[in-house]
Amino acid sequence: MKKIERRAVMCLLLALVLALGTVVFLGKYVLHAGNWASSAFNRHLYNSDGQLAVGTVLDRDGDVLSSAQDGKRTYYDNETVRKATLHAVGDLQGNIGTGALNAFADKLTGYSLLNGAFGADRGGSLYLTLDARYNYEAYQALNGHAGTVAVYNYKTGEVLCMVSAPSYDPLNVPRDIETNDRYKGAYLNRFLSSTFTPGSVYKTVTLAAALEEFPDLQDRTWTCTGSIQIGEGTIVCSGTHGEQHIGDAFANSCNVAFAQMAEELGADTLKKYTEKAGLTDSYSLDGLPTAKGSFAFDGMTDGQLGWAGVGQHKDQVNPCALMVYMGAIANGGKAAEPYLIQKTVSALGIPSLPHLTRKTGTLVSGNTADALADMMADNVEKTYGTKRFPNMDICAKSGTAEVGEGQTPHAWFAGFLRNEDAPYAFVVLVENGGGGSSVAGTVAGRVLDIMVNGY
Repeated sequence: MKKIERRAVMCLLLALVLALGTVVFLGKYVLHAGNWASSAFNRHLYNSDGQLAVGTVLDRDGDVLSSAQDGKRTYYDNETVRKATLHAVGDLQGNIGTGALNAFADKLTGYSLLNGAFGADRGGSLYLTLDARYNYEAYQALNGHAGTVAVYNYKTGEVLCMVSAPSYDPLNVPRDIETNDRYKGAYLNRFLSSTFTPGSVYKTVTLAAALEEFPDLQDRTWTCTGSIQIGEGTIVCSGTHGEQHIGDAFANSCNVAFAQMAEELGADTLKKYTEKAGLTDSYSLDGLPTAKGSFAFDGMTDGQLGWAGVGQHKDQVNPCALMVYMGAIANGGKAAEPYLIQKTVSALGIPSLPHLTRKTGTLVSGNTADALADMMADNVEKTYGTKRFPNMDICAKSGTAEVGEGQTPHAWFAGFLRNEDAPYAFVVLVENGGGGSSVAGTVAGRVLDIMVNGY
């Protein structure tokens, strides 16, 4: 009798192990079957050169950016468009990790849980949220500089423009790409995968903290004589602004005023608002993670805190996270999370389900967002000028980030439009470009003009 009981228990344990294994397998199947189906080991999906030989990548208007013809992969017929969309579409060698040919290969095979890999040899169609024309204009506007330009709809989350430079023609890869400094970092998607010293665009965070922590902020004034001693550090300003209230200090991008605010706020408070703004988080764009920003608030001296409060010291920001923060300011504190895949259509002609917009958490309180937006609009009126931004209610902040002795600063321009028909947030970074407003602001103006006015 005992022997039968032991056998029964053993059978029960085996059944439980089998059931558990089945559950684990089904879970992995749901999560990873697309990657299994699109694996390079499936030779009917890849040609002899290791290139994905099925599937079509299109922009939001249906323009074909890359397709397979007779087992060979080809691209858009305009060289500049190929360069402008390289980091979104991908290359033939698989060096661009964020490119659709690599990151979204399972969707290009037309694989689905319902139909499996049936029809995979014909491939599917992947529509990106990007507009090839906007990418073209952004790439041209960078004019050979390294950097990134991105624009997204902060109501829906659609990324309409995403350019990273340097780039190259995937159909004519430069022979010296590995050794020529001109192509340094060409495989890297700067918008998603990099962080940079933010300079004065970070003052939007310091200002958000000051608006909430200093009840008398609007009644205060700061006097700028060109520099100020804070602790052991000397904070140098770009000008001599004299006595100024908070609006003028922000429009002047006064380092003296904002370093004093940062010192008074303290490292813990500034850290809290930086984290709340999402600048230390990673976003996922259809499974593509963004780099996390980093800030060295712990153990700071007063002088270091002053520099950190104006976007220097060891501050590092990811362009995508900054763009989403701009969208949150525009949208009352929360913004749509960005995404890149508009839809897919399988080899059988079956479209994917509509995208469900997801919102961020509260990155900035509603009242503070409204105050920031008005002050950023004043920046354009008082400092940057409105001629570059026709027919736009634009709110922006520039940044000129010092990146080392003997190096030209990075140029930043970030902000958003309050146009009801064009709810766009944007970020422009021109590496070693110089003045934020003059250089990055001009790039932003050119791209936004095409998007809003269609010129």
